[in-house]
Amino acid sequence: MPSTTPQHSARDIVRIILSGRMLTALLMGFSSGLPLLLATGSVLQAWLKEAGVDLGTIGLFALVGLPYTLKFLWAPLLDRFAPIVGMGRRRGWLLLAQVLLIAAIAGLGTTDPTHSLPMVTVAAFLVAFFSASQDIVIDAYRRESLADDEQGLGASLYVNGYRLGMLLSSGGGLILADFIPFQAVYQLMAVAMVPGLLTTLLCVEPSVPIGTPRTLREAVVQPFVEYFSRQDAGLILLFVLLYKVGEMMASQMTTPFYLDLAFTKTEIGAIVKLFGFWATVIGGLLGGVLILRLGLYRALWFFGLLQAFGLLGFVLLARLGHSLPGLALAITSENLFSGMATTAYVAFMATLTNRKFTATQYALLSSLMGIPRVVVNTPTGYLAEWLGWEGFFLFCMVATIPGLWLLTRFQSWMESGRSPSEQEAAVAKSGGD
Repeated sequence: MPSTTPQHSARDIVRIILSGRMLTALLMGFSSGLPLLLATGSVLQAWLKEAGVDLGTIGLFALVGLPYTLKFLWAPLLDRFAPIVGMGRRRGWLLLAQVLLIAAIAGLGTTDPTHSLPMVTVAAFLVAFFSASQDIVIDAYRRESLADDEQGLGASLYVNGYRLGMLLSSGGGLILADFIPFQAVYQLMAVAMVPGLLTTLLCVEPSVPIGTPRTLREAVVQPFVEYFSRQDAGLILLFVLLYKVGEMMASQMTTPFYLDLAFTKTEIGAIVKLFGFWATVIGGLLGGVLILRLGLYRALWFFGLLQAFGLLGFVLLARLGHSLPGLALAITSENLFSGMATTAYVAFMATLTNRKFTATQYALLSSLMGIPRVVVNTPTGYLAEWLGWEGFFLFCMVATIPGLWLLTRFQSWMESGRSPSEQEAAVAKSGGD
């Protein structure tokens, strides 16, 4: 794991940014982000609504997204087997997942929610399943193809590529649907997956580390045994749950907050898209570059503090009331600092994984990321009613403290430049000698 001291000159950073590895991370992020809203989000919801499907049924379609939460269940298969001879473990699974995903998106475009809702459900589930499978392999590939000190920048390019993919499928898909049928939109989105397929064919397979699972049992059991035998294993999982909890709670209530201050939906949409999207993109890229200079431990601290203070923009807006400059400031500060913190957060999780079973361990950690969004966000409306808007956003700032406190427990092994698994291995080796 990177140390906290600056490691790279400006020339080194430019060279890393322009490398083929980073372009691959960007393009793979685009391939990950594009299918999400086609299967579980705004595009499918708009199609179902236009077809006259009732709101209750549309709400139930959220269950189609279960593969994204449960992907750790079949990730061991992707660590154990290489499905295509000559393609390698990662590229083989990625090519297979992408071919099936393109077919599933195109297949979803041949269904009709007016006449056969079950067929839409099955097709949407297949899109979600193959999309989640693609995510497993892409996360593993990024971890294994980048050095530890490149994980931050790789994460920032991946996340920004992911957002571009989501923007194309959601914004672009909905705009297209005003001019062509939804079935045609899905066919075009299937074609938009082709650059990801070409990236898989042209990229380099990561080297296979010694000790990769030789049986399915090893692939299922060893990743969890290895992880939970580490120093601070439980605290690390708690940190993954808590590091962004304050920001997640705040984001859950921002739209009701804006509407409560009498902002129109047009004002919200325009400023969120204009300021919010680009602030997040810039924050992610800036975070990736700064991690190379600061090291991951100091970056997590610095970006975590900025993420907390970024919520002050909402406190200020609550006092100002209906103020377009205040809204722009609140969205820009929150998205900029959140983008930086997300980059460090994703990089941290990548460096936690053992390269022998990256797919399984990263799938487990990334599944944990979604738990606070469901569990902790549930009472946010009641908290806002009880505390008022100013008090609510101040509470969200305070909610960031436990995660930052946990980070202090990791200082010794993060500053040593070793991950917990590497440190345990070194201790065992010295004891054996």
